[in-house]
Amino acid sequence: MNYGIVSQEQLEQIDALLTDKLISLGVDCVIIIDMAGNIITAKDAGESKYDVYSFAALAAGNFATVDAMAKLVGEQEFSLLFHKGQDSNIHFSKIDDELLLISMFGKEISLGFLRLNVVDVIEKIRKIWEKQ
Repeated sequence: MNYGIVSQEQLEQIDALLTDKLISLGVDCVIIIDMAGNIITAKDAGESKYDVYSFAALAAGNFATVDAMAKLVGEQEFSLLFHKGQDSNIHFSKIDDELLLISMFGKEISLGFLRLNVVDVIEKIRKIWEKQ
């Protein structure tokens, strides 16, 4: 998958998908980044309470660190990562070798429910990108 060449139509389809499948469920913010921390797209619930640019850079570093730890314990990769806080949670999931989908959500959404929806979203994003 080459996300480097993405049409405006594809980006709009992905944004609509993120809004429909994640933001509408109560997810606060969803960001798609590349492994260098560059933002491909970001959607939120109408409240810009996150500095998505700083977050994207730190998230890429965090995922790279965890990837290195996976290799140290003999794993090829850890394809998802979850951080749980008292009020906020962060879920990272790989779309492919180049992209991460990051969801920030509160305690009112269960991790299992979010993961089911993220799997569906990632599958649909891959199909959108295949139409290049």
